[in-house]
Amino acid sequence: MKKLGFNPYLPSWEYIPDGEPYVFGDRVYVYGSHDFFNGYVFCMGDYVCWSAPVNDLADWRCEGVIYPRNEDPMNKDGSMCLYAPDVTVGPDGRYYLYYVLDHLDIVAVAVCDTPAGRYRFYGNVHYPDGTLYGRKAGDEPQFDPGVLTEGDTTYLYTGFCGRGDKSRHGAMMVELEADMLTIKSDMRIVVPGVEYAEGTGYEDHAFFEAPSIRKHGDTYYFVYSSTPMHELCYATSKDPRQGFTYGGVIVSNCDLHIGNEPELPKAYGGNNHGSIVEIAGKWYIFYHRQTNNTWYSRQGCLEPIEILPDGSIPQVEMTSCAPNGGPLPGKGEYPAYIACHLYDKERRMITGAPGAAYITQDGKDGDEIPAHVANIHDGTMIGYKYFDFDDVKSITLMVRGYGWGGKLIVKTEPEGPALATMELKNTNVWTAFSAPIALPKGKSPLYITYEGGGSVMLKSFIFE
Repeated sequence: MKKLGFNPYLPSWEYIPDGEPYVFGDRVYVYGSHDFFNGYVFCMGDYVCWSAPVNDLADWRCEGVIYPRNEDPMNKDGSMCLYAPDVTVGPDGRYYLYYVLDHLDIVAVAVCDTPAGRYRFYGNVHYPDGTLYGRKAGDEPQFDPGVLTEGDTTYLYTGFCGRGDKSRHGAMMVELEADMLTIKSDMRIVVPGVEYAEGTGYEDHAFFEAPSIRKHGDTYYFVYSSTPMHELCYATSKDPRQGFTYGGVIVSNCDLHIGNEPELPKAYGGNNHGSIVEIAGKWYIFYHRQTNNTWYSRQGCLEPIEILPDGSIPQVEMTSCAPNGGPLPGKGEYPAYIACHLYDKERRMITGAPGAAYITQDGKDGDEIPAHVANIHDGTMIGYKYFDFDDVKSITLMVRGYGWGGKLIVKTEPEGPALATMELKNTNVWTAFSAPIALPKGKSPLYITYEGGGSVMLKSFIFE
């Protein structure tokens, strides 16, 4: 049987945020940072690459480590972390990986003959006189490189702009020579940061970080994370060097601006980073979500998008099923970690709230143990989109924890009627709690909420 596709699209024990997707040949490759489960800072791991056939976004394969952090001559002791990278194919047909180490303000480059082979350090982006980009008087610190190569020219976009820092002006762009390292143009600001957004059209969605550049037809799409952090926005221009106009939000990793409650977060979000890509004639947005009630264990997700005839991209909702290409069959067992909505009575936008419900796993980083939802307590709501139900007669929840006197309630809408209720008891091991249910035939979301004292964990649910 064909494997079903979920969000997050990689195994639940893998933490690859900042995804930059590209199609090379008949496969889509994702390059990103590498967080750890229970990590204490961002991007603790080496760069790894995952790929999938263009016709099956459920069938991901780990290509292994493509670039260890101590490969960089300035990081031989491995004490610095590899921040978000990007990849482009140079005029010579080789693959160039651009990155920044967490304690440096310069852009480094590695190179490989194949998309997912072992990359080797190549050099640092520099001016014709050899001065490193980021170290010349007047340079702004370099961060989050995004690259696009056309002919003998590579366009390099970088930047990070926080509130209150007027020394950071916005997303920067320089052109590189065919050697992929030497700057041949003056730096330009293509999208303003928050301190310089007034009167530009970017006021509520100024550039924060995560620049990424793609081209569709004759239009360049500049994808970036805006000041609120949870959004991936886009701007468009006919010229990769200038003239970008704000377009809108593509996705929010707390699903703000979506649905019946557009101004209420539907998941605990945080920073966001990703890009758009065309795969087998369809366009997608790759982004990431937060897990473990921390900023430092992020996982990649994807959603299909539509580029309208006028070039605009309507915002898409977060789902559990996008890599499947449609709703998941409403039969069988599903892991709880594919929840796209997760919130408590006090709706908060940013992860890390004390006492919040969250997605986590047993074991240590690298252990291939499926994740689960933890700290489910009175008022916690867990949502899944979408399933295709047909004649479901019962539902079983695999639960553990101290939930004596509590109950789990199953609905198809957060404020909808209870369709099944399971009274819980204390259990130290995963235990099945079942109830009859009549789910509506056809495409539908599923919501599970908890009422009562104590707290429990949810591993999976089973439709029969």
